[in-house]
Amino acid sequence: MKKRKSLNWVLCALISGMFLWVGNAHTAKAAGEKVAEINGVAISKKDFDKQVQQVRARMAQRGRSLKDSDMGAVRENILNTLIDRELLYQASQKEGIKIAKKAVDEKIDELKKKLADDGDFSKILKKADITEAGLRTQLRQQMAVQELVKKKISKNISISDKEARAFYDSKQEFFKQPEQVRASHILIKVEAKAKKKDVKAAREKIERIQKRLKEGEDFAKLAKETSQCPSSAKGGDLGFFKRGQMVKPFEDAVFSMKTGQVSDIIRTRFGFHIVKVTGKKPAETVAFVKVKDKIKAYLKQKKVQEDVKKLVASLKKEAKIEKFLLPEPKK
Repeated sequence: MKKRKSLNWVLCALISGMFLWVGNAHTAKAAGEKVAEINGVAISKKDFDKQVQQVRARMAQRGRSLKDSDMGAVRENILNTLIDRELLYQASQKEGIKIAKKAVDEKIDELKKKLADDGDFSKILKKADITEAGLRTQLRQQMAVQELVKKKISKNISISDKEARAFYDSKQEFFKQPEQVRASHILIKVEAKAKKKDVKAAREKIERIQKRLKEGEDFAKLAKETSQCPSSAKGGDLGFFKRGQMVKPFEDAVFSMKTGQVSDIIRTRFGFHIVKVTGKKPAETVAFVKVKDKIKAYLKQKKVQEDVKKLVASLKKEAKIEKFLLPEPKK
């Protein structure tokens, strides 16, 4: 099963994808209270530290930790990102872009629905160390910048079929799909180092299930009734998968079977399985017509990002930017 993401990371991802916007910008006087000042608007050390913590948390969730030797560059990149976003927000305000309260309310409602399973929204915000007022400010700023980019850049960019085709022809490796199999399974769990009596009990249980299958009982129905895998809720269906996504004994059996065929009992480190192959897709190169729109969207987004960088560079030439980034505190 996939690990559940922390509430702080989920909230961060839903709001901005990479970093929360700096809310409640102010004009702190002492250098120790701020890490940068952009045209008189300060980025507080507290907000900056929060971004650093979020990057650390994201890396940890990916099974990686940032080395002390990397932190100088990481902190500098975070600061530059926050400065760039503040410049874009200030530019949006010069353009007279205003975000209606109703639009922000809709975003808040959308977040509440997405986080409904995690409990009370106010408690979620508290765990993420942000107030609802602060969240509204951040969303409003983000949406204003999105409108600026749309007005100044996105609406002026279009990708032709010729450009999309050229990308498709030059990146054929992106569009090759390996052989895939769709399968359902019934799992009776037993640990790889389980005691002999436990292995025997699990084996006898899967054998009784196998007997019922041979007597004509429905595979999906039996999976719902007996399988100890979360896929049991879907009749054991695992969807389509390619080689390398399943443990080897399971994979070897499945890719050697025909559609509709039911396997013998298979032992893996998870336990005992009986598998039914329900579909196969041969290796193929996806046709251009099927991916044309996705290629166009990708190329447009790429051009938008390039033009946003150019816009930020031009804004920096006219802005007064001061940095007060302090060394990372010693542990």
